[in-house]
Amino acid sequence: MTLQELGYNTWFEQHAALLNTGGCAIARITAVDRGLCLVRDALREVPAELSGRMSFGIDSPEELPCVGDWALVRHCNDDTFAIIDGLLPRRTFLRRRAPGTGAGCQMIAANIDLALIVQSCQFDFNPNRLERYLVMALDGGVEPLVLLTKTDLVPEEEVERKLGVLRALARGKALPLSNVTGSGLEELRQRLAPGRTCCLLGSSGVGKTTLVNRLMGREAFETQSVSGTGEGRHTTTRRQLCVLQGGALLVDTPGMRELGIVGAEEGLEAGFEDIAVLSAQCRYADCRHGNEPGCAVRAALEGGELAGERYAHYLKLRKESEYNALSALDKRRKDKAFGRFVKSVKKHMRD
Repeated sequence: MTLQELGYNTWFEQHAALLNTGGCAIARITAVDRGLCLVRDALREVPAELSGRMSFGIDSPEELPCVGDWALVRHCNDDTFAIIDGLLPRRTFLRRRAPGTGAGCQMIAANIDLALIVQSCQFDFNPNRLERYLVMALDGGVEPLVLLTKTDLVPEEEVERKLGVLRALARGKALPLSNVTGSGLEELRQRLAPGRTCCLLGSSGVGKTTLVNRLMGREAFETQSVSGTGEGRHTTTRRQLCVLQGGALLVDTPGMRELGIVGAEEGLEAGFEDIAVLSAQCRYADCRHGNEPGCAVRAALEGGELAGERYAHYLKLRKESEYNALSALDKRRKDKAFGRFVKSVKKHMRD
């Protein structure tokens, strides 16, 4: 494959030209697992690790390589291994708050053109969770497309009702699919152009791995049978990029139990466009849409033009995004302050 077939385009060429590559080759990161990467160029795919210089210069987890990144690499050991010396800037990204109680972000994938957000007709159908995925995608500059899977398991009228809910949230960008009957797969394939990178997002057991196999045209990844109730079982264990029939690229991801939003102001405005339009009519530019006079959002809520549940979820996500962003900033400040303290102590000991 050429680099162009792997998604390399003029945007990356222009940014690579501004860097001092030091004779390094360009390769794309296709998998990350416990600190070890796989990188692929026009000739080969090999394991890789960070150089000591790059590891020492990383200040936050966001700067670590993730699937989809374009990297500057040096091959060694007869081209069977590579050292990653740096990363090209990310054109788009998908990120979330780092799982657990720690502050900071976790990169899910980079340089993604289309986020395929999967929701099942049965157990995983959750509009509020979908709004989180939409905000995450739009905040990173990624176009979202919602896939409603397992449509063969519920009556047609139920499919249409749920599809209407998803299309209202995703501004019409939702497709019904069945991995069993194949319904909707051809329409999806038409949206997956050669060299375009997509990323599958969704909870465990919604049929993501089965969908990847259908799009690749072979059983490339192991799947498990559904439970007695029709609910799928978790299969994917790491994020990895694969090549589909037709030349499109796809990142498969494990199901995510936590999907915290971090500093996603642009994503909130794009994902809640109706509220953003109303906000422009508020009396005060910094209106928080609470008890301020002249709030157009509150007026629409009280007049029945804006659903109370949507308004409440918007406020919840905005508060969460701001809090998580502030927490990450505070942590970086504390780390820097501690670093200065350590240097001061060392200097005092030398004196």
